[in-house]
Amino acid sequence: MTLNRRAFLGTAAAAAGTLAAPAVLANGQKKGRVVVIGGGAGGATAARYLAKDSKGALDVTLVEPSRDYYTCFFSNLVIGGVKELASIRHSYGTLAAAYGVNVIHDWAIEVDRANKTVSLAGGSKLAYDKLVIAPGIDFVDGAVEGWSVAAQNKMPHAYKAGSQTELLRAQILAMPEGGTFAMVAPPNPYRCPPGPYERISMVAHLLKQVNPTAKILVADPKPKFSKMALFQEGWNTHYEGMVDWVGPDFGGDKVSVNPDSMTLTIDGEENKVDVCNVIPAMKAGRIAEIAGVTEGNWAPVNAKDMSSKIDGDVHILGDAAAQGDMPKSGFAANSQAKVAAMAIRGALTGSKVFPAKFSNTCWSLIDTDDGVKVGATYKATDEKIAKVDGFISKTGESSAVRAQNFKESEGWYAGITKDMFG
Repeated sequence: MTLNRRAFLGTAAAAAGTLAAPAVLANGQKKGRVVVIGGGAGGATAARYLAKDSKGALDVTLVEPSRDYYTCFFSNLVIGGVKELASIRHSYGTLAAAYGVNVIHDWAIEVDRANKTVSLAGGSKLAYDKLVIAPGIDFVDGAVEGWSVAAQNKMPHAYKAGSQTELLRAQILAMPEGGTFAMVAPPNPYRCPPGPYERISMVAHLLKQVNPTAKILVADPKPKFSKMALFQEGWNTHYEGMVDWVGPDFGGDKVSVNPDSMTLTIDGEENKVDVCNVIPAMKAGRIAEIAGVTEGNWAPVNAKDMSSKIDGDVHILGDAAAQGDMPKSGFAANSQAKVAAMAIRGALTGSKVFPAKFSNTCWSLIDTDDGVKVGATYKATDEKIAKVDGFISKTGESSAVRAQNFKESEGWYAGITKDMFG
């Protein structure tokens, strides 16, 4: 499958083209009100499509605390020095100026589902007819013994891009010659399944240039991971002897850390490290739990329209959703947002709603111009978003194919960020 910026935008335009024109409201009839919490791949896309396709028939408000959004996708490339941090920073200005989205930079702190209101930290209260919750992830307290969010500056997670991305890169660059970079990988499910392993690749890429005798130690609770054969082949090819991956068979699921002594203990064996990248177990962003739409760590949804199985007037997108076979990725959240936006617009304006279809592709960079990918298409069933078919890069591919994969991922990045922010 080949996908570049033009093709991605063409897909988006085709999806939008299936939407019937919105119903014209009678004079004096109240506009439908949609509040979107969270301005990432799910929330920003939903806000843009709701505003764009309703052509003024809906009041769309986006609540996002940050004025600048840094994409998690491509943030590993910033750590590796392949991209600059500024290249993954985006603003919400075009959503407001070109599409009429009411963008509020504040924290949503309460959802009153009975009265359909969202309270903000600044004291405002927003009324809604439909609510979209797309808050991304939070971390499970106590998931890694010895680590808490309070320790994130000593042992950064860098799984919410921005300052944590800069911090982790700075720590790597400051490592002593021949030092040790450690990662505690997360258990399933979590945001971007290949993400930790692309990060290992980018850390190795950076160390190979500035500190070639350094080592990388990975403690992983999972016996296998996304694109495992591809990553391990790449590590052997580009970074031979640098990466030591420890799975559960050798205690990778029995770890603790001490941020004060900078130690990582694996199955009772203490390791002194210079940088420790702790990526804890994850759960839906806190506001989903506050809204009362979670069961366990995630928020269950109906696949046909991404509505909550607990409240049909609440739609949950992206990482926070328990939706079935789709991975938690930016591409997936963007795909889900278009389905939800079409369903919401149909419910509030009477426009036609077509059956839901979803897709996802995830690219990972192993070394300069050595990109691999995995992807699938999905359909909505009564139980879940179900995988229809898929593909994955093969080991032993030519350098030309791998270079094309990376070029393709850059086209996709330009396309999806345009689709999110306009």
